[in-house]
Amino acid sequence: MTKESAVSIMPIWYGGDYNPEQWPEAVWAEDVQLMQRAGVNLATVGVFSWARLEPREGEFDFGWLDRVMDGLHAGGVRVDLATATASPPPWLTHRYPEVLPVTEDGVRLSPGSRQHYCPSSPIYRRLAARLVEALAERYGSHPALELWHINNEYGCHVSRCYCDVSAEAFRSWLKRRYGTVETLNEAWGTTFWSQQYSDFAEVYPPRAAPTFKNPTQKLDFRRFSSDELLECYRMEKSILRKATPEVPVTTNFMGFFKNVDYWTWSSEVDVVSDDSYPDPADPDSPAYAAMVRDLVRSLGGGRPWILMEQAPSAVNWRRRNAAKPAGMNRAYSYQCVSRGADGVMYFQWRQSVAGAEKFHSGMVPHSGTDTKTWREIEQLGAELGQLEAIVGARVPADVAIMFDWDSWWSIEQDATPGDIRYVEHAFAWYRELYRRTVTADFVRPGDDLSRYRAVIVPSLFMAGKEAITGLDEYARQGGRLLVTFQSAILDPHGHITFGGYLGGLAETLGVRIEEFAPPAGPDLERNGQADVPTLRIEGSLLPSSSASLWGEYVHAGSAEVIASFVGGELDGWPAITRNSRDAGRAWYAATLPGPEGMKALLDDVLTDAEVQGVLAEPVPNVEAVRRGSWTFLLNHSVQEVSVQAEGTTHVLQPRGVAVIALAGQQGAV
Repeated sequence: MTKESAVSIMPIWYGGDYNPEQWPEAVWAEDVQLMQRAGVNLATVGVFSWARLEPREGEFDFGWLDRVMDGLHAGGVRVDLATATASPPPWLTHRYPEVLPVTEDGVRLSPGSRQHYCPSSPIYRRLAARLVEALAERYGSHPALELWHINNEYGCHVSRCYCDVSAEAFRSWLKRRYGTVETLNEAWGTTFWSQQYSDFAEVYPPRAAPTFKNPTQKLDFRRFSSDELLECYRMEKSILRKATPEVPVTTNFMGFFKNVDYWTWSSEVDVVSDDSYPDPADPDSPAYAAMVRDLVRSLGGGRPWILMEQAPSAVNWRRRNAAKPAGMNRAYSYQCVSRGADGVMYFQWRQSVAGAEKFHSGMVPHSGTDTKTWREIEQLGAELGQLEAIVGARVPADVAIMFDWDSWWSIEQDATPGDIRYVEHAFAWYRELYRRTVTADFVRPGDDLSRYRAVIVPSLFMAGKEAITGLDEYARQGGRLLVTFQSAILDPHGHITFGGYLGGLAETLGVRIEEFAPPAGPDLERNGQADVPTLRIEGSLLPSSSASLWGEYVHAGSAEVIASFVGGELDGWPAITRNSRDAGRAWYAATLPGPEGMKALLDDVLTDAEVQGVLAEPVPNVEAVRRGSWTFLLNHSVQEVSVQAEGTTHVLQPRGVAVIALAGQQGAV
């Protein structure tokens, strides 16, 4: 089975995590009947069942899972079978306590939760591999098996282990990366603070230390830790691939999750899947959730993906766990489909009555089927069953946003020029595109950008020559490039870019940065949280606008100044510039414009790039996306709204959805 076809062989997947081991067998038959009622066609089984599958070391009990698999198959429900390796059973950590992970401060974590294992532990890997081999042998030819689900949310709770086993694995990783200790010393800049190493044996993970640790050591340990988790995944995948080469394999991502570089991981899965839990009480959630959907689609190169987990109503882990009001779950589910999902799943099928997540909502809630949640589950299942024709369709995008885990890891370290939250900065630009109903892809440094009319680069803090050359070539070939502050400041080793800030991008953008000058309030550590001062900018194309987060002394060389700072020490200095670069143009933003400035700047960029939104006249709180031959309209407000789309007026109820068929297709809702 090819990756392209993996999610195109059946209707939209609909279902959730099914944990029958939490319930007496008398309930299992009812579960299948309710799944049929709800239109469920895929169940994720066995995610946290290691202790039930292997109650004692080397002693397997598959009888209960046989009955579950057979019952689901008889009921017409396919199975996404998990390898159950995310939560080691008590016997494992009791007999092999060295498997337990160690924190940066040297504390060895205890069992009693989940993900309590060191990713580098050979004991954990050996025992996990044996379990996966047993599962593959027993169920590889089972007629219900549709998909393998490896582990669960890698790195969610333990993304880095600092034990001695991890230290030795880190040294081996460094030897492969650098070859010699001399090369490592050069990359890490160890002449600073007398940190030169004479042997790899002297290198340790960046454990608790008196003050700031070597920033490149910290960066490499993040890279190593992401790679170690990936090696755990690859180990399981190789077992499954050998036993069942035709069955697709996935593991569930978590959107903008800092601790794992999903660009590196995405090529390892046959189908990209994601878990997403937007806050029902946050008015920014629809836009942020859309950004997550677009990232996940982009990780798979635009191929359809699966929403593996969402909550039908409230979660249990926020300080205040807001329930989803009527219609919100449906709207968020359609948002996933509109942005490329061929599967809409939940955690979990039946709400637990014991354990740490018993207050996390389920498709079948504690109160049963005479509930708002269950009625919405049934309604959504029936509707998704009518959207078979959309399976496999792509989502077009004319704009790309560059996103880079190395930059994220580096810009949020200690001892950097300002307090920049990388994802929040990217979201500031994405939100304005979302408001305009302009769909965006995400790209990594070095990707081919030629198919995009405009590319936005928010704080690409760490940029190598390939990335800088690619951005310059994109502009030269006619692209419209927008680069923001704190881009190309460091090279891939974490050193200041040779030739000064921006490196080769200085010529692309036609500017030179003399010095950083972020707005700052009083010492926050001494005085507590304080408001950071805002700036003002104004110019020929931009109205007077507030600005925030950043400022700097910029010299405009070949670039035209289209907005300058007003007042204060930066008065008169360029804030936003525009530079012609052969057939294209490149803008530079030395600050984060407020709403008026952001609108005016993107008006300039997108108009020049001839980019239009799905809606000619966007409506507040209405999301519009094209996928294949369909246009999706989602009303995230609590008011009825009228929307002009595809030549027709559409009336959307509060949190209502419309799917408009184009090119002779038939709409379902």
